[in-house]
Amino acid sequence: MRTARVLRRSGFGASGPEVDAVSDPAAYLRAAIAADPEADPGARATPMPQFAPPNPPGRKATTAQRRSYNTELTAQLNELTVWWLRRMVAVRVPVREKLTLLWHNHFATSAVKVRSAAEMAGQNRTLRSMGVGDFSALAYAMLTDPAMLRWLDGQTNTAKAPNENLSREFMELFALGHGNGYTETDVRQGARALTGWTITNGAAVFVPKRHDAGSKTFLGVTGPLGAREFCDAVLARPESARYVAGRMWGQLASDDPPSEAALGRVTAAYGPGRALGAMITAILTDPEFTGARDTVVHAPVEWLIGAVRALRVPMNTDAQAHRVMGVLRTLGQLPFYPPNVGGWSSGQAWMSTAAAQTRLTAITVLLKGADLSAISSASSADRVDAAGHLLGVGAWSDRSAKVLRTAVGNPARLAAIAVNTPEYLTS
Repeated sequence: MRTARVLRRSGFGASGPEVDAVSDPAAYLRAAIAADPEADPGARATPMPQFAPPNPPGRKATTAQRRSYNTELTAQLNELTVWWLRRMVAVRVPVREKLTLLWHNHFATSAVKVRSAAEMAGQNRTLRSMGVGDFSALAYAMLTDPAMLRWLDGQTNTAKAPNENLSREFMELFALGHGNGYTETDVRQGARALTGWTITNGAAVFVPKRHDAGSKTFLGVTGPLGAREFCDAVLARPESARYVAGRMWGQLASDDPPSEAALGRVTAAYGPGRALGAMITAILTDPEFTGARDTVVHAPVEWLIGAVRALRVPMNTDAQAHRVMGVLRTLGQLPFYPPNVGGWSSGQAWMSTAAAQTRLTAITVLLKGADLSAISSASSADRVDAAGHLLGVGAWSDRSAKVLRTAVGNPARLAAIAVNTPEYLTS
């Protein structure tokens, strides 16, 4: 059970054969975190598209020209979303892809406002490449990321007209937590420190004449502070390490906060070097995590991508990929489209009656192309266990087993019910 839970929480589900192949979960995590995510065979088979931003229409553009421009923007963003879903399905070791999704939820940025596939793709690459390193490097990269600047109005923050949005959200949601030692004065002074950044041809550019070069006092630090000093001052606060560790615990380990002892262990692993890889490994090997079960309700992406991977649902054609994308949009968790800067909901929010019906209907359609040979080749008496092994569920509750046994004559229906059981919907 311990190995299965580590693999399920660090990836998108885990089949029985995948669980059987791992004898040392901690070693598996360390290797996955240290590996180059671009070297994964599945990643190589699904290269990120390149996006040339369409030329924006001028003031005198016709309605048709504006419509064409917006249609092209939407098409590029759809292509980017389909690419990421395909990559999540294709990668052999999904740890880095899962972490990229979690950091996307932490530094939640939506294409609804950004409207640039190239900028959203750039942020996605940054989250993937830096998401297991030094948090200060990742945090500064997000402060000066073009998509983030556009999302939180950083490019409009100038010495003459300071915009507090990025300063406030960085402290409240990304690095400190609401009320953790900063004041409204700090928000305003932080905004001054962040002035001067703009976006040129999709790249973040610092323009000195737009920056407030005067002295500021921010979180007790005084001087002609800029974005780098702003970031360092926030992360130097003692509340920051505990906040970041607690946020990641909530995404990886449990919908409930960790105990003080567990939070202390995870924060110690994060350490003065703000080591994200060590922190993530500490969470997934902590006794409070490994000794618990069914403490996280799977959000739609985790649930659906896990099912697609385990049941080998094809994602080769655009129609197949767009069908998966449509299901996630209906369920309320489409990558690149978090609802707000706070990210997606967690826990019981995903367990409504309406969502359950949508999941069952969607998976029934998707399973028409799935590889269910592991179930269909088993005897009727063994099919419930075969479905569990295929999906990485070690044991069914009596209630689930009773319902599953009613479908042993129909492998597709059996699989559809199995991925909608409490045992598969939580880990």
